[in-house]
Amino acid sequence: MASTMDSNMLGLGGGNETDRLALLAIKAQIHQDPNRPVMSSWNESTHFCMWHGVTCSRRHLQRVIKLNLTSLKLSGSIYPHVGNLSFLRELSLYNNSLTNKIPPEIGHLLRLRILRLENNSLSGPIPANISNCFNLIILDVSHNMLGGNIPPELGSLSKLEYLSFLFNNLTGEIPPSLGNLSSLGSLDAYSNNLVGSIPSSLGQLKKLTHFSLESNKLSGTIPPSIYNISSLVGFIIGINQIQGSMPPTLFRTLLNLKYFCISDNQFTGSLPLSISNATNLVVFYVEDNKLTGQVPNLQKLCTLVTFHIAGNHLGSGSDGDLSFFSDLTNATQLVWLIIASNNFGGTLPTSISNLSTLTILEVESNQLHGSIPAGIGNLVNMKSLALSGNMFTSNIPTDIGKLSGLGGLHFQNNGLSGSLPFSLGNLTSLVYLEMQGNNFNGTIPTSLGECHSLLVFDLSRNNLSGHIPPQVIGVPSLSISLNLSENRLSGSLPLELGKLKSLGELDLSNNMISGKLPSSLGSCLSLEILHLEGNFFDGSIPSAMVSLRGIRDLDLSRNNLSGEIPEFLAGFRDLEKLNLSFNDFWGAVSIKGVFNNASATSVVGNTRLCGGISDLHLPKCKSKESTSRSMKLTILLVSAFTLLGIAMLLTFLFLCFSKKKCKVTSSSTFADSILQVSYNTLLKATDGFSATNLIGAGSFGSVYKGVLGEDGAQLVAVKVFDMLRRGASKSFLAECEALRNIRHRNLVPIITACSSVDFRGNDFKALVYEFMENGSLEEWLHPTTGTEDAPMNLSLVQRLDIAIDVACALDYLHNHCETPIVHCDLKPSNVLLDNDLTGHVADFGLARFLSRLANNVSANQSSDIGIRGTVGYAAPEYGMGSEVSTYGDVYSFGILLLEMFTGKRPTDHMFVDGLNLHKFVKRAFPERVSEIADSSLVQVGKPSQSTNDALEECLSSILGIGVACSVEFPIDRENIGDAVAELKRIRATLVG
Repeated sequence: MASTMDSNMLGLGGGNETDRLALLAIKAQIHQDPNRPVMSSWNESTHFCMWHGVTCSRRHLQRVIKLNLTSLKLSGSIYPHVGNLSFLRELSLYNNSLTNKIPPEIGHLLRLRILRLENNSLSGPIPANISNCFNLIILDVSHNMLGGNIPPELGSLSKLEYLSFLFNNLTGEIPPSLGNLSSLGSLDAYSNNLVGSIPSSLGQLKKLTHFSLESNKLSGTIPPSIYNISSLVGFIIGINQIQGSMPPTLFRTLLNLKYFCISDNQFTGSLPLSISNATNLVVFYVEDNKLTGQVPNLQKLCTLVTFHIAGNHLGSGSDGDLSFFSDLTNATQLVWLIIASNNFGGTLPTSISNLSTLTILEVESNQLHGSIPAGIGNLVNMKSLALSGNMFTSNIPTDIGKLSGLGGLHFQNNGLSGSLPFSLGNLTSLVYLEMQGNNFNGTIPTSLGECHSLLVFDLSRNNLSGHIPPQVIGVPSLSISLNLSENRLSGSLPLELGKLKSLGELDLSNNMISGKLPSSLGSCLSLEILHLEGNFFDGSIPSAMVSLRGIRDLDLSRNNLSGEIPEFLAGFRDLEKLNLSFNDFWGAVSIKGVFNNASATSVVGNTRLCGGISDLHLPKCKSKESTSRSMKLTILLVSAFTLLGIAMLLTFLFLCFSKKKCKVTSSSTFADSILQVSYNTLLKATDGFSATNLIGAGSFGSVYKGVLGEDGAQLVAVKVFDMLRRGASKSFLAECEALRNIRHRNLVPIITACSSVDFRGNDFKALVYEFMENGSLEEWLHPTTGTEDAPMNLSLVQRLDIAIDVACALDYLHNHCETPIVHCDLKPSNVLLDNDLTGHVADFGLARFLSRLANNVSANQSSDIGIRGTVGYAAPEYGMGSEVSTYGDVYSFGILLLEMFTGKRPTDHMFVDGLNLHKFVKRAFPERVSEIADSSLVQVGKPSQSTNDALEECLSSILGIGVACSVEFPIDRENIGDAVAELKRIRATLVG
């Protein structure tokens, strides 16, 4: 009996059988990689002490003391029977794919010293009874999906030296009881969801060398007791919400500190002067806090490898802020120097050239100025150089080409100038080249074609000129972005563009590139964003672009493209934004795909398009039969009109020549001094017809804001005609003819005209008007949503005044000119408002003289040009071939009046099935006019009944005039002179 007892105590009896059964139960719950059956040894043919990963004790025979199944690609769960291995000292199951919970039975392992379960997929809480394993030295459950709180009971593990919870989902506060772990050397709870403040009890951990609580949700301040742990080597609490300041004496206590990271918190105050005592410091990382003041002396930090103070408020914005760069020359191992997004001023010290070990230098988003030091080429180990968002000027030093290992060059948004150095081509490791938003001129160096690792290439918003080098645009590595927009690049698009098969974004907008779109563009199969707007491309959209099926944003607007819009664009499922406006496309517009969304598609300024959904406001397409019949007539008319246009041009030139001969020198007023302006004058006045000065665009050209005179004496609006558009020349002549001899306070004042050639020898024609400060009536009636400005709104009296202004202008044109003039395109966008909101009728590009029509057009023919206004505003008789008349202008005025006081466009989507704006108002007239009136006119608080009655009577009278002017039959429409008199009477009554 005694012998049996002794054998059991030695583990030769039932104890070892217990271990064997426990191991078999564990095996049953674990699945191994079939390609690596490492647990195949766990079978009855060998003793369990010989199984893979199992170690038995020599003292206690056949009792398992170590189970190590690390990095075996095991899955399944940890079976609770592991708690029966009562002699177990080490349980290491890390680097596998184990799931489910940590079994509480582990708390039965009283001899356990090492518990390593990291890098699995374990979930659930940390069992509190692990605290029963009072011999634990290492507890590592990092890189799992554990949740719940940190058990306070763990504070009883007095022998624990290493505790790691990093990369889990732990919540709650840090238990103060962890301050009882008197043997603890490393505490790591990085990347959890811990909240609350750091317990001051942790300051009792006098053996602590590594302290990491980064990436949690901790708040409050750091207890002073933590700063007194002199044994600390690593102090990392970044990415929390901790506040307060660092004590001035911080680094007098933490003399052993090598790693200091408090990034992404809310620390205030200045950097401690005692930092000079931290002579062992390797990493100093205080990014994204609220620190202020200057950087203290760093001369003694000889071991520094990383100095990262970005995203604070350091510096004074004045010279000398970067004097500490000279201190860092003693840091012979410095690799990262990052001071971005601060308030540093002054120049970049020449001592920077002595920091030859640097691989990353980031000084962007400060207030640095001056030139880039020539010695920058000494930084031969540089991988990323970021100077963007400062005020650097002058040229890029040519020795920058010595940085052959440079991967990122970020110089954007400075004032750098001169030409791009050819030596940039030596940077063959470049991945990011960003120089946008500077003043670089000259051409793009062909040597950049040698940079075969480029992913991002951005030279936009500069003054670069010349052709796009084929060597550059054909760099096949470009896969993220190629942006050369807003320069002065010319020539055609190289065929080498087709080599960019992996490119995601291509932006060449707002240059002077011409020619046809190359078919090779269809080889850029990965394109998602393609912007070519604001150039001189002509011809049709190549059919090869059918392969760009991943395109999301396509902008070809403001070019000279023509032909039919390809049907394949409607089949692009990912296409979210399509802009084809202001080209010369013709034919039917699809109603499928992106074309079925008016907010995602723009085709304005293409006067020969038809069809599409109603929200695009295009005319209906004619049938093929009627089209073929009209072709012959069109050919005859074009021939006749060409001869007529030549005759008109000769007449105009003759009149201009006669005027020049008879010209008498006038007084030296500003207007007289600029009656004759050149192309160069207008180019300078509009800053090169800059897109920032563009204030509008129409069928035949664009309007730019400009300043004329040496002292900027007068703001003007310059209407530049696109001479490549059919009808533009006739429109210019028509507008000149109409405005030559008419003057009225309600017509937009014209200053002069320019008929010349541009710098490329192309015809250039422009009209110069006085600038109207308050834009167009269209902008006031239908303001663009989403702007930061206060909403634009016109009161009832202001609208009435503008309506009277427009009516007076028409009355003058129809009844008080030597030859009656018909405007032919009256609409809100052609009514401009000056500083006093006085209305001025503009755009006489379609205007007609009635006497000429009477002599040259028979009663049953169209007028001399087929366009007679804008859909919704043009008189209905024009659509049936009737000739131009003053009745047509009266109809347009009536619609304009109804729009001004109802707030509804005549093309509103509600007007279908025969309903139009005229009928809509007429149905509500006169009893329900307040219901259809613009809400801003009737929502005036709580007025009295008498005020309501007066308002309704006023609206009823105004809308009645609009209805009378817009009746269907011309002869039944109200005379414009009578309309002026009635509107003035209503105004007199309204204002008393």
